[in-house]
Amino acid sequence: MLKNVAAVVLDGVNPFELAVVCEVFGTDRSDDGLPVYDFAVASAEGPVLSTRAGFSMQVEHGLERLEEADLIAVPAGACFESRTFPPELLESLRRAVDRGAQVLSVCSGVFVLAAAGLLDGRRCAVHWHHADELARAYPGLTVEPDVLYVDEEPVITSAGTAAGIDACLHIVRKEQGPEVANKIARRMVVPPHRDGGQAQYIERPLPKNSYDTVGEVLVWMDRHLDEDVTVEQLAERAHMSPRTFARRFQQETGTTPYRWILRQRVLQAQRLLEATDETVDSIAGRTGFGNAAALRHQFVQAIGTTPHAYRRTFRGPEEAA
Repeated sequence: MLKNVAAVVLDGVNPFELAVVCEVFGTDRSDDGLPVYDFAVASAEGPVLSTRAGFSMQVEHGLERLEEADLIAVPAGACFESRTFPPELLESLRRAVDRGAQVLSVCSGVFVLAAAGLLDGRRCAVHWHHADELARAYPGLTVEPDVLYVDEEPVITSAGTAAGIDACLHIVRKEQGPEVANKIARRMVVPPHRDGGQAQYIERPLPKNSYDTVGEVLVWMDRHLDEDVTVEQLAERAHMSPRTFARRFQQETGTTPYRWILRQRVLQAQRLLEATDETVDSIAGRTGFGNAAALRHQFVQAIGTTPHAYRRTFRGPEEAA
């Protein structure tokens, strides 16, 4: 049973990510019949720490507080992707996992868990901005760049900022049931579970690579997303045989013509859902999907949520309606 929770902070901690953990586990909601956690913040680098927002904070507890915790949360902080961490902190985290405690990272706090070796052979989540860097620095783990959180018990990792709320509520739901998690979410005025993953928040502009032979064809394809085209037609525009064109396209873009144009169609649909009042049927026609059902299928595959849900997220319920 989850009773004792500690958030461990380092110099340069992000206040919001720390506050997420404090809000879920450190607020007394016993007036609603909800559990009260034995919660504390512990410092890994002395009693006075700076925050990324420019103010300082004084922390009562040190690393000894982690020894009794059922759950240890590591919020994000400044330059976690490039700094080193206190060896005694990493050892405390390993010791906690060995005795059966859970550990949670919020956003770039995942770099601390990775440095402790707790993610070797495991999947993990991180803010999409840090995904490539995390994968390069720690090749023994598997980054899931499109999800809000990953539960590889006893290690739970979450993506950026608000995804920490999703991960905290997931832990409550797992340990104490959906009713408790839903009541906490209601008190916080947040959804108990969000649709989709962080794929819907990732900016994916057209790549700015320097293409040797297919650059002009890519420009043409991007301007004619609403048209059905074949590899043979594209190869003719590039003055190549279909076989040579397909091979060069793969070499220069890292994908096939079909997958490239499909991704650009989804991107264009995202832009239209955000910026226009067009119906989903109209957007499906403009982006080459033909009908709303086909757009919805490909959109869910690529983004992890439906066009209607995406529009609600980025335009609000009134505009989406």
